[in-house]
Amino acid sequence: MWTKANMGDQSGKTFLVTGANSGIGYETALGLYEAGATVIVACRSKEKADEAISEMKKQGGKGKLEPGVLDLSDLDSVKDFANNFLRTHSKLDVLVNNAGVMVPPASKTRQGYELQFGVNFLGHFALTGYLYPLLKKTPHSRVVTVSSMAYLHGAIDFENLRSEKDYNDFREYAQSKLADLMFAIELQRRISAHSHGVTSIAAQPGANETNLARTMSEEAYQSAVQRIGALMPMAQGALSILYPSVSPDAIGGRLYGPDRDNGYRGYPAEAVMAPVAMDEDTARKLWETAEAITGVRFPG
Repeated sequence: MWTKANMGDQSGKTFLVTGANSGIGYETALGLYEAGATVIVACRSKEKADEAISEMKKQGGKGKLEPGVLDLSDLDSVKDFANNFLRTHSKLDVLVNNAGVMVPPASKTRQGYELQFGVNFLGHFALTGYLYPLLKKTPHSRVVTVSSMAYLHGAIDFENLRSEKDYNDFREYAQSKLADLMFAIELQRRISAHSHGVTSIAAQPGANETNLARTMSEEAYQSAVQRIGALMPMAQGALSILYPSVSPDAIGGRLYGPDRDNGYRGYPAEAVMAPVAMDEDTARKLWETAEAITGVRFPG
């Protein structure tokens, strides 16, 4: 059973956690801060980042906390954030692509893509690409991308990325989380092909008591809870992100999540991935589509 007690001292390491002001992201950043790391708390506004940092400091920790302003729904904001980060930091040990939106009303990014696909996948793809030169320069660096069990219900519809056809909130969420998982795996394939020293790992935190589903109706929320069962405390869900972020036993190109109840509850362990996540042709097309949309090309 792996817990925060197994993390070891993370002093001297720099972690960037997106969506670190609430939920699983907050607990992930807090755990790293407690272990001595320097953690960039990346949020949509400085106010949100400052509030989160204030709360984390009340919990006590031996690391350092820095605010970062990052709007993943706007690719221009992603580029600006990354450029500033590259100017002000000389290393990045771990990038945690955590931030996400779940089942919102029909919405689009600034560039016109369906919001969940844009924030959960496209924004993180671009961020990873912009920061990749620094990751490549930092020994033993990692990219941890957060997916969800919802990926099992996902399919990549390349003809509906801007909601050209229609909008289904959960279908688009599942698509975005499948895209995140495929991205993590494909990134590891490409890293290995270039013999770079970066490791790409996927994580999914299981069923947790977060505000991620705040836009769901009470009826839909209760129905979901009945279907998947009891929700874990956020701090326990965050363990499945902390493990691939720091454990020497975590392996690139793999998925880690809770070890019980079909991945919904428990402690971190390697998960068996469904065949849909391992489709190399779709992953390649998804990567090329993201490159064309964002204008970001890596890891070459």
